[in-house]
Amino acid sequence: MKVGAPREIHEDESRVAMTPDSVVHLKNLGYECLIESGAGISAGFSDESYRAVGADVMPSQAAVWTSAEIIVKVRPPVELEIPYLTPDKTLISFFYPVQNYDLLHRIGGKRATVIAMDMVPRISRAQKMDALSSMANIAGYRAVIEAGSNFGRFFTGQVTAAGKVPPAKVLVIGAGVAGLAAIGTATSLGAVTYAFDVRPEVAEQIESMGAEFVFLDFGEEQQDGAATGGYATPSSPEFREKQLAKFRELAPQIDIVITTALIPGRDAPKLWLADMVAMMKPGSVIIDLAAERGGNCDLTVPDKRIVSDNGVIVIGYTDFPSRMAAQASTLYATNIRHMLTDLTPGKDGVIVHNMEDDVLRSATVTYQGEITYPPPPPKVKAIAAAKPKEKVKEPTPEEKRAREMAAFEAQTKNQGMLLAGGTALLLLVGAFAPASFMSHFVVFMLSCFVGFQVIWNVSHSLHTPLMAVTNAVSGIVILGALLQIGSGNRLVVTLAALSVLIATINIVGGFLVTRRMLAMFQKS
Repeated sequence: MKVGAPREIHEDESRVAMTPDSVVHLKNLGYECLIESGAGISAGFSDESYRAVGADVMPSQAAVWTSAEIIVKVRPPVELEIPYLTPDKTLISFFYPVQNYDLLHRIGGKRATVIAMDMVPRISRAQKMDALSSMANIAGYRAVIEAGSNFGRFFTGQVTAAGKVPPAKVLVIGAGVAGLAAIGTATSLGAVTYAFDVRPEVAEQIESMGAEFVFLDFGEEQQDGAATGGYATPSSPEFREKQLAKFRELAPQIDIVITTALIPGRDAPKLWLADMVAMMKPGSVIIDLAAERGGNCDLTVPDKRIVSDNGVIVIGYTDFPSRMAAQASTLYATNIRHMLTDLTPGKDGVIVHNMEDDVLRSATVTYQGEITYPPPPPKVKAIAAAKPKEKVKEPTPEEKRAREMAAFEAQTKNQGMLLAGGTALLLLVGAFAPASFMSHFVVFMLSCFVGFQVIWNVSHSLHTPLMAVTNAVSGIVILGALLQIGSGNRLVVTLAALSVLIATINIVGGFLVTRRMLAMFQKS
């Protein structure tokens, strides 16, 4: 079968659904690859780069659509492309069936098969095909870069000869894939980053990336993201009021706001209202990643950069992934390649559309003339962050002292029992052993006791330096054993030789381990 990628017709769309790298993998699956001439130019892929890996460069869009049985695209098909969707065609692209309900039924009536990349379920096995996450990751990163280009100051704090420069304060609303990417980028640039999400289970992820989670003092139990495909759900009116009050409290001190909040199948919730914008400092920046769905900010205008009356810049671009077309195309083409890998179990270039497969069933919105959207719930639970562990209550000073006293008493009791046992053993041995043996035995027992107490109480961080001490002790053992090797007693000679062997192993091993540990702290 042939896989074709036409040029995207949508205005300002620079991505392409097939890259030279993905062509190589698709050919290994047994497919022939077709690409419309110039389809990859905006993403940095020339026609020659496609020809070099064995793809056929077609002269027109019509040639791709009529020649290929499988069409891969970025955007949903537009009016000019719908007539090409015949019963023998399989379309793989973003589709958004909720927003494109009429288009869904028109294509279903033409009996074409449509696999919507935006409908891939959020389960572990489908991560390699999760195109929404791939694009959201790019959008979150690019949002911070876009904010930096519009923000008139440093992200990181600096102390210069001209004075001290405070760091920028960034608030990220929504800690999904895009939000976490924005948090990571803002933190790496040195900004003081805050983040909010209605799902409390993501707090640990946010804090692990160096940001501060904005907690709400609210008793309502929020729904776990695992129950909703890893996405947030609509909040109650009471929770929303608390949320907005918290944002109003933060607005005067925040320099950059990045909003990413979306609820599947709904318009974007309004979270940053006009009065909050009015509270912000002149020169502050708002990046609204939900602009395509109406925006999280009251002032957002899709695809526009506006400046409010008080000098706050509000950016509502809807093409953030397309602004990094090379990277976005590479990731998206990889997602599609993985989808086709699952569709081609025999690697013979023939699609096997198994509707019993959770991933394929969820992503397929039309199949053989039947509308298969919405899909049934996946059998495997969706990915969601683990809920943070409950914080252990900090003990009071009185409780700390009581614990220390109890530990001291237990340690004293153990030491007393050891001393009593050792004394009893010495008395028992002394009753039968000769005096010459007892002098050596007493030294041996005291050495064991003192050595145990010293080594047991050494901090773990000092165990490597301690090896040097044990090496010195082993050296003394070797010297003593060498003196005894000349003895005429066969048992003494055997024990002395064994002591030399074991002590040598300890010395050599100690030096090797110490050398390896020290190498960890050396710059390569």
